[in-house]
Amino acid sequence: MRATVMYGAGDVRVETLPDPVLQEPTDAIVRVLRACVCGTDLHPYRSKPPSAQGAPMGHEFLGVVEEIGSAVSGLRTGDVVVSPFAYSDGTCEYCCEGLNTACPNGGFFAGAQAEAVRVPQAGGTLVPLPVGEDSPLLPSLLTLADVFGTGHHAAVQAGVDERTTVTVIGDGAVGLLAVLAAKRLGAEQIILMGRHKERTDLGREFGATDVVADRGAEGVELVRALTGGHGTHAVLEAVGHRPAYDQAVGVVRAGGVISRVGVPQYEDAPVGMGSLFRPNVTLTGGPAPVRAYIDELLPDVLEGRVEPGKVFDRTVGLDEVPDAYRAMDERAALKVLVTP
Repeated sequence: MRATVMYGAGDVRVETLPDPVLQEPTDAIVRVLRACVCGTDLHPYRSKPPSAQGAPMGHEFLGVVEEIGSAVSGLRTGDVVVSPFAYSDGTCEYCCEGLNTACPNGGFFAGAQAEAVRVPQAGGTLVPLPVGEDSPLLPSLLTLADVFGTGHHAAVQAGVDERTTVTVIGDGAVGLLAVLAAKRLGAEQIILMGRHKERTDLGREFGATDVVADRGAEGVELVRALTGGHGTHAVLEAVGHRPAYDQAVGVVRAGGVISRVGVPQYEDAPVGMGSLFRPNVTLTGGPAPVRAYIDELLPDVLEGRVEPGKVFDRTVGLDEVPDAYRAMDERAALKVLVTP
């Protein structure tokens, strides 16, 4: 099969690899219909040391079940399915508590930018979809694999509801879908901090009431001016770099919540007296257990109440994936859809 492999920073190739096969009775093999490039993929694209043995890339996909292990239930060959970016058994105490990313029998996908994927713990991981292989809903359904679920996780962890004022930091796909998630949960004031107009325009379409393009102290001052000097109850940080965290600390209201879903690219962050302790600010977030959210979000996508697939602004074939990485790295594309 054809699959995407990264050999180092800026070195992405599409190569012929062995077809995936069943290894455990809990496995399934899925033929990929749609995959994509994630903002998280850009972190190694910018910094991964050169390696003679490349790393398979991609963790967001939906496709068709081709083979099923003997211990898999709830799936049939031919099912169109979406997969969260983390696989899990669906039965352990963590999965039952909605924290599938902590499943002791689980793990995180790599290798989904390919023609086919082996799915461990398939019965607990894959979600059958009531659509055909050519459904126009596939882009929006694909966002349930990661970015919509991750934006929703940020909002849920922050306790967003109709009484909550919200700041979203970052105008990438996760940030924009955090706006959509906050709007869906009832927030009436949603401030989007982003400086790329074509993206913030989509953020307004998704529900942002205000856009702040400034960063740093200037951006913090503008957000506070929009909130009577107080800041917002919830801050959804969807970037992962230290300046974004510092902005979050600057704009959060006393007694508020900072919810981080941008994968942190730093180890040190202020959590002491002057930053979080004195104003009673809660810090939360983490890898989104998107499997726990798919059943809730799926009806809104199927019935057209939300259209998260609008974050895809470019579509490429599998052999063009290296170009997709370059386009996203250069901000020439927001999020690229891949059709193997």
